[in-house]
Amino acid sequence: MPSSTTLTAPASYKKLGGTLELTSSALIWTPEGKRVPTVQVPHAEASALFCSKEGAAQVRLKLNVLGDDQGHNFTFTSHNALAERDKFKQELTNIIGRNRASTVSTPVSAAPSPLPLPTTKPKPTTHTPLQQPSPRAISSPRHSSRANSRAPTAPPSRPPEDFRLRKKVLINNPDLATLHRELVIGGQISETEFWAGRDHLLLAESASENQKKGKSGQLVDPRPETVASGEIKIVITPQLVHDIFDEYPVVATAYHENVPDPLSEAVFWQRYFQSKLFYSHQASIRSSATQHFVKDDPIFDKYLQVTDDGLEPLRQRNEHVEKIIDLMATQEDHAETGNEKDMTMQAGRQKGALPLIRRFNEHSERLLQSALGDAHDAKRRRLNASDSLESQILLDDLQDQNNSNGISLDMQDRYRFFEGRSDRSAKNSLSPADTMAGFTKMTEGLRGWEPALQTLKLDKKSTDGAVLAMTESVAARLNSKLRKSDIPEHLLRQMTTCQTAANEFLRQFWSAFFPPSHELQTAATSTPAQRAAKATKMIGFLKKTPEKIAALVQAAKREGVSTTRVEAALQPLSTSVQKALEFYNSRKH
Repeated sequence: MPSSTTLTAPASYKKLGGTLELTSSALIWTPEGKRVPTVQVPHAEASALFCSKEGAAQVRLKLNVLGDDQGHNFTFTSHNALAERDKFKQELTNIIGRNRASTVSTPVSAAPSPLPLPTTKPKPTTHTPLQQPSPRAISSPRHSSRANSRAPTAPPSRPPEDFRLRKKVLINNPDLATLHRELVIGGQISETEFWAGRDHLLLAESASENQKKGKSGQLVDPRPETVASGEIKIVITPQLVHDIFDEYPVVATAYHENVPDPLSEAVFWQRYFQSKLFYSHQASIRSSATQHFVKDDPIFDKYLQVTDDGLEPLRQRNEHVEKIIDLMATQEDHAETGNEKDMTMQAGRQKGALPLIRRFNEHSERLLQSALGDAHDAKRRRLNASDSLESQILLDDLQDQNNSNGISLDMQDRYRFFEGRSDRSAKNSLSPADTMAGFTKMTEGLRGWEPALQTLKLDKKSTDGAVLAMTESVAARLNSKLRKSDIPEHLLRQMTTCQTAANEFLRQFWSAFFPPSHELQTAATSTPAQRAAKATKMIGFLKKTPEKIAALVQAAKREGVSTTRVEAALQPLSTSVQKALEFYNSRKH
């Protein structure tokens, strides 16, 4: 039975345009102009789903697949990309939920009451026949309750890709790694709770890994090195050979025509780096003068090309150049006003620089061509002769797809507010007669003034006093910056730990009551009962915060540190915790 298409939308994959389809059996992506799909993910292989935050420059959707460490990233490209992405997200969320439910298997037991299903996705287990149940499958209520008590702190089973990305994020963020070690490894919160709301870090790390490094913009220019014996050598690597052949095709031609007969590969490179052909490829004007001191080579000299130093380049561009990037377009700009040609950049004034400039231009063109890759023709179609200059410079990545009008402000007694402002402005306004009188008085005061600053003499004592006061002020500020805190290092570390841990508990607590709608979300969503349990757990940790702050104050007192400074530093944290406790008690009652 053929699969029926339920959803379809234009989307790009690895910077190539195409169409994304969700059928009754698989998620399919097909490139533009082709009939055979490049990506095909069966429903049973979908394991996790990530989405870009609302309001991001690009509307993205990432689908993790079982057995694939990288997954698939799709970017929706239509004008209604956000709505289309949400439809795919909803359908894929249901599919992933069914996959997770199907992987949860409960062995049959002789016990009268069924075993509770685990709240997280279990690891695959080997099922035994029903007549001989596995000892691990049948457990007593005592063991079951013990396992359930540890369930909230045990990390759920996730694809290896997620754990690898988490590890890299922790390595790149030492402060976050310290917090993870204290809270998760310390057993206070679970791995899932810690990473809730931090999926954007994983998505950014994944995007950074998947970003392909382009071709180097540096012009191939091997530099000789002088060794200890005084000899000059050039280290030849396979990458250097590839770059030379790509940058200078004439060298590749010489290689294929002369290696291995009549020259070996070692002799070929030795003679090339001593030939005029090599010096003609150097990225320096001085290299042209060096060619006159290099010996002739009967093999490489026949590959020398004519020096491109004429007013017209040897390699003419035949393709149409858009006006927005054409440096000669000034001859057509504003013809009705009589603008002349821009002659400030006339080529040929320094004849020796022309070959080097044109070599740089050709190198830049090759870089652009390699960056366009397979999408070259598709991107060039955007710049056709019928488009206006404004549409050619309009970049989709810089356009805000979700324009927001802001949040409307509801004001009580709006009439009284504006009425009061109008009354104050009326009282403070000057009449035309008062304005004219003030202007006349100012004019009369300046009528006899003459610029006689050269006759101004400053008192030496006053000047020295002002300079001394400014010097003391600068010195005091410098001393305050250089002065180290009088709080011992170990005590400061304890205060920082208390602050960081309590902030994490507060984040978890408030996210349980007010889940962030604009953060990246996975396919798994918490139920109200789970959020209530999470809030109760976090409030238990927050209740211990005042005791920890009091212990820090006592430790500061024993160290001879001002307790007032410690209390002042931790006062904002104490206020935030108290507000959370009051909010929880008000909701509870």
